[in-house]
Amino acid sequence: AFSAEKADQATVANNGIGDVLAFVGKALPEVYSADLSEFVFAAGVKLLRNFHPDLMYLSTTDYVQHKAAPGTENANAFYAMFDRYVGLLEAEGCVLAITADHGMNDKHKADGSPDVMYLQDVFDEWMGQGKARVILPITDPYVAHHGALGSFATIYLPQGTDAQPLMARLRALEGIELALSNEQACERFELPPDRVGDIVVLGTRHKVFGTSAKRHDLSGLKEPLRSHGGLTEQTVPLLVNRKVNWPKEREPRNFDIFAIALNHVA
Repeated sequence: AFSAEKADQATVANNGIGDVLAFVGKALPEVYSADLSEFVFAAGVKLLRNFHPDLMYLSTTDYVQHKAAPGTENANAFYAMFDRYVGLLEAEGCVLAITADHGMNDKHKADGSPDVMYLQDVFDEWMGQGKARVILPITDPYVAHHGALGSFATIYLPQGTDAQPLMARLRALEGIELALSNEQACERFELPPDRVGDIVVLGTRHKVFGTSAKRHDLSGLKEPLRSHGGLTEQTVPLLVNRKVNWPKEREPRNFDIFAIALNHVA
């Protein structure tokens, strides 16, 4: 196993393969580019042809989806490239299963600026500085993708705080799709209660959440924001290049891709 981002650092001792750039026949890709995902596909084709693994997992980034809406030139170019590699993998005779971890939507105003609500600032105003803590699960080092702005947030309250009045206040704010208690959110979304705050908040289709305005570096957002995390980004594709025998009474979900590919294809 190796990372496309750090393919030049892969060694036989640590990754089971070395000299990856020469093996794939491509230069080390820039992380903020479509080239990183193409490197993953190209590596997959080479690995399949040379090592014939029983199981191979290829994971791309969503940089292009964050930056280019469906039907735009960059999006079309990405999916044309993707389609070409799907054809190459299919030609090797493998069972090929494709899915995504989330959808994507525009999350900006008419002027192109992010349509963001800074929830830490909201709770600091309501309860006092730092009394509540807002956590954004979308946060990662790749701020040029989304500026750590997403449509899902969880909020930790001081012990003994009644969450109900605060959830009622949240529901009255424009852009709030859902404000749920820990118990409600964990039951609805199958989340572990000990990893979720006292309140869970989801934004409407075009709304995202931040913590405090001063904490977010949005300088990397050169295009109008596209992001995810809400109910409107739950629907994802699940494609298989074989006939699938799946129980009709059970709606397939993206994590079922392994069971489908291994046990439910003709």
